Amino acid sequence: MTSSDVNPADTQPSHPPLHHNWLYRRVALPIFALLRMGASPKKLAWSIAVGLLIGINPVLGSTTIFCLAAAFLLRLNVAASQLANHLVYPFELLFLIPFIRLGDIIFHTAPMPFTARSLIHAARTNPLGLTRQLWQWEKHAFLLWLGLAVVLIPIIAIAITPLLSRLVTRIDHHQYPIIRPPHLSLERADS
Repeated sequence: MTSSDVNPADTQPSHPPLHHNWLYRRVALPIFALLRMGASPKKLAWSIAVGLLIGINPVLGSTTIFCLAAAFLLRLNVAASQLANHLVYPFELLFLIPFIRLGDIIFHTAPMPFTARSLIHAARTNPLGLTRQLWQWEKHAFLLWLGLAVVLIPIIAIAITPLLSRLVTRIDHHQYPIIRPPHLSLERADS
């Protein structure tokens, strides 16, 4: 049999290649890579926790810069904190109104009118007053978020440190946490 007689289909594995879902490829694999490169589970946990909480702060457009600043100041892993920050971006938008409403209640300020008509009327009649009021609502929402972040960052970091430590152990023993499709798992068990 010569090399020209070999059918390329015969050299292919009998099962299809693994196609992991988006979450696994975009979240889990980068975390595994950071652990393989020697990032400590504790530092990685704090980086993720900081990124998650900074990612939901109510100051729109500030999360990337705040996350970078926190990572450099606290000597955290920039990649892990940015990954977590960008993952929770939809929650930043989701939590914006509740932070503002809760800030109104806690700081006893006039509630923010959320109708377009009332905002346009205020912008036309007293634009400077509306700007001051918007800054006040934003400041109160930010202070509320800051209090929440100070409490939740350590809780999240402490909670995920053991998980990351177990992953390091598995990676050190070359037991990479790969999710296999169910039909492939059954084939391997039968062999």
